[in-house]
Amino acid sequence: MTETSSAAPIANVPLSGVIGMPIAHSKSPRLHRHWLNRYGIAGHYVPMPVMPEHLAEVLRILPYAGFVGLNVTIPHKEAVLTLADVVTDRAALIGAANTLIFRPDGKIHADNTDGYGFIANLRQNLPDWQADAGPAAVIGAGGAARAVVASLLDSGVQELRISNRTKIRAEQIKAEFGARVVVYDWAQVGNMLDGAATVVNSTSLGMTGKQPLRVPLDALSPDAVATDLVYTPLMTPFLTEAQQRGCRVVDGLGMLLHQAAPGFERWFGQRPEVDAATRAAVLG
Repeated sequence: MTETSSAAPIANVPLSGVIGMPIAHSKSPRLHRHWLNRYGIAGHYVPMPVMPEHLAEVLRILPYAGFVGLNVTIPHKEAVLTLADVVTDRAALIGAANTLIFRPDGKIHADNTDGYGFIANLRQNLPDWQADAGPAAVIGAGGAARAVVASLLDSGVQELRISNRTKIRAEQIKAEFGARVVVYDWAQVGNMLDGAATVVNSTSLGMTGKQPLRVPLDALSPDAVATDLVYTPLMTPFLTEAQQRGCRVVDGLGMLLHQAAPGFERWFGQRPEVDAATRAAVLG
């Protein structure tokens, strides 16, 4: 005689992850595993290396395999906008998405939380930081810079200076974000820092294995706040020199942690706390 079980069926375990190429370096799986364990949530977060030519097919399949959403990293952050059914205003403005939500109706919702993560990191580490304390200066004009520019302007920065080695990219940002953006030639990037209250390195220069950020900091005010989007190493040469000049500095790891929180909440139903234990878990 066959034994039958009267137990209730096991509910599907929600799945999420991060897609990119390469992806092995990502700290996001460690971060989300920490939160899942902390809150006792039955769920999984997996890194997925996806080639650009397979992106559309992967996004079509995953919602039918138990996935409730994804983080998106290089090189897919722009391409996913064309594949999403719903795009938030901020993702459209920035021109990239880093967070996808797979809705119950099958539609893909694309958002960008990088700017939120950037500002939340500043405010957590420097609660008295004021966007309107003076001009902001952003070094670089890539995808990350666009999120930073949008969030700084939205927070109330009245003048945003930007410089990039390829000037046309900085000029494109000015064209899209308006009159508060002032473009500086790369040869004048040091002058851009004169009187700036908030200075941001949005490039990968200074990252472990990359070229150093060769920007003269002579004009940097000791009253300025300096922050870097790079978090390997935590204290980049840029932050170290800024700190030596008297500036308050904020490393880039907090941006990674804070940008992840809204997605985790949407996927798993719990707003996670970003605290010292979270940083420690990600740093390993």
